[in-house]
Amino acid sequence: MFDAFRDFIRSIGTDDTVTEDRGADDVRVSAAALLYHVVDADGIVTEAERERLHAVLADEFGLTAAETIRIVAAGEAADAEAVDLYRFTSVLKAELDEERRVRFIELLWEVTYVDGSVHELEDNVIWRVADLLGVSTRDRMLMKREAANRSGNPD
Repeated sequence: MFDAFRDFIRSIGTDDTVTEDRGADDVRVSAAALLYHVVDADGIVTEAERERLHAVLADEFGLTAAETIRIVAAGEAADAEAVDLYRFTSVLKAELDEERRVRFIELLWEVTYVDGSVHELEDNVIWRVADLLGVSTRDRMLMKREAANRSGNPD
């Protein structure tokens, strides 16, 4: 089911010039910015969160280690410059179908649960991203439960 998502994302391309030219308009950079925004929401980015963010991006987008580092750096820079989340969610909403947007919410929960708990600010950011992506409350909470169970920290 999610193999189609990975194939779609990989079909977008991994050419370095795409990210440099498109910046936050690159779906990978927008995804990285939102993933980083969530792990940074509580003001503490742990090494485990950073490692999981890299692993999620590399796996979902079929990136090499060097590409992952570059995409994460571009995402962090874009997040630092952004005034809201719409800049990133609009890119994802335009590029991803409903199933893929729900999967993205699951990825946000995965990086959030890496440190063993969900801070209320992280929860709030995911709620806002899900709302902007048109992901239902039901799907958001189902993805939260699945990520929590996989992490060994069910709520």
